[in-house]
Amino acid sequence: MSKTISGFSKLSKNKKIDWIVSTYFPDSNEAKNIIKQYWSSDEKLQKLHDEFIENTITNYYLPFGVAPNFLINGHPYTIPMAIEESSVVAAASKAAKFWLERGGFKAEVISTKKIGQVHIIYKGSGEALFSFFEELKPKILDETKPLTKNMEKRGGGILSVKLIDKTSELENYYQIHAEFDTRDAMGANFINSCLESFANTLRREAKTFKQFEDETIYPKVVMSILSNYVPECLVRAEVSCNIDLLQEGEISGQEFCERFVQAIKIAEVEPYRAVTHNKGIMNGIDAVVLATGNDFRAIEAGVHAYASKSGQYRSLTHVNVENNIFKFWIEVPLALGTIGGLTSLHPLVKLSLEMLHRPNAEELMEIVAVAGLAQNFAAIKSLVTTGIQKGHMKMHLMNILNQFGATEEEKSILIPKFQDIHVSHSAVSEALNKMRE
Repeated sequence: MSKTISGFSKLSKNKKIDWIVSTYFPDSNEAKNIIKQYWSSDEKLQKLHDEFIENTITNYYLPFGVAPNFLINGHPYTIPMAIEESSVVAAASKAAKFWLERGGFKAEVISTKKIGQVHIIYKGSGEALFSFFEELKPKILDETKPLTKNMEKRGGGILSVKLIDKTSELENYYQIHAEFDTRDAMGANFINSCLESFANTLRREAKTFKQFEDETIYPKVVMSILSNYVPECLVRAEVSCNIDLLQEGEISGQEFCERFVQAIKIAEVEPYRAVTHNKGIMNGIDAVVLATGNDFRAIEAGVHAYASKSGQYRSLTHVNVENNIFKFWIEVPLALGTIGGLTSLHPLVKLSLEMLHRPNAEELMEIVAVAGLAQNFAAIKSLVTTGIQKGHMKMHLMNILNQFGATEEEKSILIPKFQDIHVSHSAVSEALNKMRE
């Protein structure tokens, strides 16, 4: 039966495991064996993983795959991808090979601004608050100099700071809205440290500002935090070719183009389709973000907000056909880093970045955007030709066989058998049972 515990975080890892398995599992030995079989035999490496988060009891593995043959801005790449979903890496690789023979991908970073805010509640005169901010601004910038010194040496730092009146949306609500350039760092710690410094200076200076009549109307800081919505940390990736080069089997380039364009247009206007459409894009983006030690939850939140910027959730990718040239592109906000955090700690993250020729943050933005575009191209290509399930279920066959405990001999017989028939759990189960009779 479940129960609560005090002082859990102070227990050793082994004692944490003992409590977990004895509390939640009828077979505590089996549960403990599963937990421990995922430990690294390298004690130093395991200790490193243990200290990434709190209350660690084991490691959770995701497959780490690679998608070769990407040509981006004239340079070849093999892209690392960490993801559990079958067919994603295969689809990315197939799209990479398709466009390798048609000029490859082009990508460019449009802007790299990141946002942070100090959220304020103020019940007094707005005019007084703006007068106060004019006096406050040089002081908050001066007092963050120890924090921004090294970032400024790398060409980054605080780009702008302004006070915004949001009282029309929420009573008594104002914000200090700041823009940052964090260069090759994702920059969360840098931004949050600057914002908290802003807030501390505000609290102190408010007490001596003459236009604040008494302490009951001093501006009150609610919180100081970066935003994961970064619509001006934007990257574009695209592919293009003559329509005739889009021929797919017996489907002419013209017909394929028409089907593809219609599929994208539907995702631009129909939110139910757009969500699934963009999920496929994020299959590619998240897999590379994870492999390179970046925060995929932050990327997801920012990307989906960007997809809704018009007031309706829409496709992140777009298509145009002009003068017989097919052009397919994505513009997506990606706040990524190649220094700091896990990038200097996790051995596989370091391996991933080395595989990508040690990119700076802007180069990584381009690579990740390309992965998303490639994933979407592969998905739409399947949808408008053979259908999504044919390729996906073929890739899923191995998972089904493993689920039923198929031997290597059984796999060698059944994999060819299912090349030309529909893959389903029931069909695989029936075929296995017949073999085992």
